[in-house]
Amino acid sequence: MRTVTSADGTPIAYDQTGEGDGPVVVIVNGALSTAADAAGLADALTDAGYRAVAWDRRARGSSGDARGSTPDREVEDLAAVIEAVGGDAAVLGHSSGAVLALVAASRGVPIRALFLSEPPLRFGVDEPADDLAERLQRYVDEGRPEEAIVTFQLENIGLPTEMVEQIRASDQFPAMLPLAQSTVYDTKLVRDVSTPTTEMLAVTAPVTVLRGEQTFPILITAADRLAGVIEGAELVIVPESVMHRPDPAATARVIRERLT
Repeated sequence: MRTVTSADGTPIAYDQTGEGDGPVVVIVNGALSTAADAAGLADALTDAGYRAVAWDRRARGSSGDARGSTPDREVEDLAAVIEAVGGDAAVLGHSSGAVLALVAASRGVPIRALFLSEPPLRFGVDEPADDLAERLQRYVDEGRPEEAIVTFQLENIGLPTEMVEQIRASDQFPAMLPLAQSTVYDTKLVRDVSTPTTEMLAVTAPVTVLRGEQTFPILITAADRLAGVIEGAELVIVPESVMHRPDPAATARVIRERLT
């Protein structure tokens, strides 16, 4: 992986697949994931003729972190990655990554097109507790990453208790523990703009909102509502994407049909 330095000095690791002069698509992952989790999407985009860029958001994978980071720092991280790969890119954001992509575009980060996959915006309905980010940070500071992960899944994502317990008992759970700090950042990001700002709704880049037919009800509501309040936005239902997992080939097809 290559590394770029963000505005606050934090190293941000990214990986690029695809060669030549093909258009660049930067992938912004959601919660509890790293660049490696975007490999399927990156490969599908490369097969479609794009240069795909996946990156570790701060406090994840090979990227660094800075104590007390805010959503503004993550916007700067995305800007640094786009600059490093040529300064001209479309962005595919999934889940909280879709929220970050939209916020970045509203702050003037140069993005030629936005593809927003199931952004978890609540529009003021059933919001998590105001102190959730602070409690998650306390768990991390106390050396209790397990509690941070579980609490985030229960209170922010809204997973059923039974599902969270299954995840905790699975072989995948230990790999999540190094990502505990990132749950604080995702919580702050979505909390701050859960009802999109005027600037977010006025972005000038073309916006495509994607969702599956079979996904969590809150995400169906969020995607449909967001597409309805951004002028000119298109809502695309992707049947192949199931339960908050974007299908790589189908997602690449949607992007190829809209990105020139």
